Amino acid sequence: MSDIATVPAGSTTAGPDSAPGPDTALVRRRIRRWLLLFIVCLALSGLTAFPLRTETSLLARLVDATGLDGALPALDAWVDRVREGVADGYGRHPFLAYGTDWLAFAHLVIAAAFWGPLRDPVRNVWVVRWAMLACGGVIPLALICGPLRGIPVFWQFVDMSFGVVGVVPLLIVHRLIRTLEWQQAVTAHHDFTRVAPCP
Repeated sequence: MSDIATVPAGSTTAGPDSAPGPDTALVRRRIRRWLLLFIVCLALSGLTAFPLRTETSLLARLVDATGLDGALPALDAWVDRVREGVADGYGRHPFLAYGTDWLAFAHLVIAAAFWGPLRDPVRNVWVVRWAMLACGGVIPLALICGPLRGIPVFWQFVDMSFGVVGVVPLLIVHRLIRTLEWQQAVTAHHDFTRVAPCP
C-alpha cells in the first residue's frame, strides 16, 4: 500500500450519519513514521559534524582500501585534501572545530522542532513547509558558495542531493497531513450536523 494516502471515495459523503473515514489512525501512523525517519537522519547528520577529524581520516582510508583511489582519482584527491585541511586546521587552530560544533547543534535543534508535527501534524504543518523551503535552499547555497569556497563540481552535486533526498519524505508527510486535515474537517461537519436542530 502506498504511503501517500488518499481519502477513500464515498467514505465520508453518504450523509450526516455516516462514519468518518476509517484511515485516520493509519494516516497518523504514516505521518509519524516518515517524520521519525527524517528526524533520525537529521540528528545523525548533526552528530557526524562533531568528530570531523576522525571521520575524514577514516574516509580517506576507506577510499584507498576499496580501490576507489584508482577508479576515481578526482574523488581521492579531494578526500585527501579535505583530510589534510581538517587535520592541519584542527591541529594548529582547534578553535575552528567550535564552528562545526555549532553546526552539529543546529541540526539537533532543527530535529527537535519536529516534536510539534509529531504531536499535532495539522496544527504544526508549518514546520514541515518550512523544512521543505530549507531543503530547496540547499541547491542555490551549494551553487553559489561552492565555487567561492573551491568546492569541486561533483561535490556540489553531493551536497545538493541532501536537499533533493530530504524533501521527499517531507512531501509525503505534507500530503498525508492534508489528507488528515480533510478527514478532521469532515468529522467536525458530521458532528455539527448531528447536534444542529432541524429547521
